[in-house]
Amino acid sequence: MLFNGRNFISIAKLAGASKQLLRQFWYGTPAQMNVHLKGRDLLTLQNYTADELKYLLWMASDLKQRIKHKGEYLPLMQGKSLAMIFEKRSTRTRLSAETGFALLGGHPSFLTTQDIHLGTNESLTDTARVLSSMTNAILARVYNHNDLDLMAKEATIPIINGLSDLYHPLQILADYLTLQEHYGGLKGLTMAWIGDGNNVLHSFMASAAKLGMHLRIATPRGFEPDLRVTKITEQNSKEYGTKFLLTTDPLEAADSANVLVTDTWISMGQEEEKKERLKAFQGYQITMQTAKSAASNWTFLHCLPRKPEEVDDEVFYSPQSLVFQEAENRKWTIMAVMVSLLTDYSPQLQKPTF
Repeated sequence: MLFNGRNFISIAKLAGASKQLLRQFWYGTPAQMNVHLKGRDLLTLQNYTADELKYLLWMASDLKQRIKHKGEYLPLMQGKSLAMIFEKRSTRTRLSAETGFALLGGHPSFLTTQDIHLGTNESLTDTARVLSSMTNAILARVYNHNDLDLMAKEATIPIINGLSDLYHPLQILADYLTLQEHYGGLKGLTMAWIGDGNNVLHSFMASAAKLGMHLRIATPRGFEPDLRVTKITEQNSKEYGTKFLLTTDPLEAADSANVLVTDTWISMGQEEEKKERLKAFQGYQITMQTAKSAASNWTFLHCLPRKPEEVDDEVFYSPQSLVFQEAENRKWTIMAVMVSLLTDYSPQLQKPTF
């Protein structure tokens, strides 16, 4: 029974009288979440609230269900164009952005430093202003994160971080969608990162606590995550009541973890450090021995491309590995970002439990 001062209301009677009202109460609507992302940049997940992150994942799930599983055509980007600046090689980011934007009816333009004057005859400021007059958004994969900050300052259209030396937000959204699909929810999951303190890890650190996820990190000495990001993570963990661990012991990080995660030990631009890094990361390969320390329902994630020294074949190709579902979800989450930043479209399907 519910007591509201003077009146007692039967839950069963309330449910019978207004199932639709209860459904909206439990699952929410876009308006109830009060999320409005149109016109925003996406440079780091640290700049997004918990509700905004949940909204992006809800949008991705909605688009995937409606387009892939129901066969609907949603030309939400019709008449719009996307400038894609890539200073680094890319498989998943490029393909997911190109095919996703086109699937939504838009026109993507792939631009490398060999294709445009950026960095040679034209400044970043001038490039940002020119592209703002011809396209509706810019997705940029760059070496220096400060370039994205400058681009966002000078552009009049949304800037999307396709990877920088500091963050990789699009990857982490895909990872969260994958875990949402597998576990049915994110809150309470424990993630164990075993590897380098790099841009992918930084994006986990900037967002995991907001979704109620615990984070355990193992890196070799000298390869820890950026101290500024670590401080942000500690603040987020306190605010959202989650657990955060930094260690040099891979098995300590893996202890009771639901999700084992790693990434390349040698990022683009670090090739000269290969010998030193391979030596430093000895003992950090994820194997079934590592998984013995994890929870019984453990899964494995890797953003790809993968090298055998990072994770062995037994784990990488195991039933617990979600890497190829994770790769596909890059497409749906990047589509969700573009739709959210460029339109007023709201998800139509029931909101998942986060």
